[in-house]
Amino acid sequence: MIVITEPKKLSFSGHESFQCRSLWLKKGYDFLKAGNSFSNENAVVKLGVGKNMVNAIRYWMRAFGLTKSDSDDPSDLAHKLFNDIDGWDPYLEDIATLWLLHYQLVITNRASIYGLIFNSLRRDKIEFTRSHFINYAKRQAETSRTVLSENSVKTDFDVFVRMYLHSDIQVKDRDESLTGLLTDLNLIRSFRRRKEEDFFVIDNTDKSTLPDAILLYGILANRQFDFSINFNTLLTEPDQVGSVFALNASGLYAKLERIVSNTINNAVFSDQAGIRELSFKSIPDPMTILANYYES
Repeated sequence: MIVITEPKKLSFSGHESFQCRSLWLKKGYDFLKAGNSFSNENAVVKLGVGKNMVNAIRYWMRAFGLTKSDSDDPSDLAHKLFNDIDGWDPYLEDIATLWLLHYQLVITNRASIYGLIFNSLRRDKIEFTRSHFINYAKRQAETSRTVLSENSVKTDFDVFVRMYLHSDIQVKDRDESLTGLLTDLNLIRSFRRRKEEDFFVIDNTDKSTLPDAILLYGILANRQFDFSINFNTLLTEPDQVGSVFALNASGLYAKLERIVSNTINNAVFSDQAGIRELSFKSIPDPMTILANYYES
């Protein structure tokens, strides 16, 4: 039986040209938890930002999967992270939370540029420019029958860059409120060849700051397997941890070895006759994995 899946619909814009800033997600969560609505006229006053920023905060809450798919109600993950009483990391002080949010941003696909770049463009072009992405997005839009505005895609790319790279303005002003949320992950580097556009590179490395628990969460939260999954699938397939976190083979291998050494994970990693596979005796709950990490 051949299963034909429809290409994902692409979504660009909605952020009002603002990258997500460090305190916006906490601010948005507290606002919603208090029973407020982004669509109310008083949202500008209660959030203390302009109308465009209200729209941007709403957008980023959705893009990171911190609101439910059919409403602006906070998701279970939002409650777990940002609750003032027992939230795991309300003010994003643990770099693990930034890795977790990066994962959510790619997987949720409410901001399509992140999945397109981390899952596929960077494999097609090791060094890519904004023009490369625009052309790539046009081809993907045709495949998914998505109506695309080139100006929106250009702006999306600029926001993507500011999300992960410190700009010259940010460095000069030293204003953390202007900094993109995920700059500390050091996922992207840039350079310029003479008289050409800026080039961007996402290197596959061992990602030493990525905790094993966040990797395991990523394997399980997007689980498309019964009890076992091939190593190469984890390393190279779209939306799998190797692609999302830009891991190299040695880094993924080492993290999996540590994961299976912890018996609480019920995991086994086999490497026999050239076939490497991660399997589970019973499937752990992804949220429990996160709870064990943060509460320890």
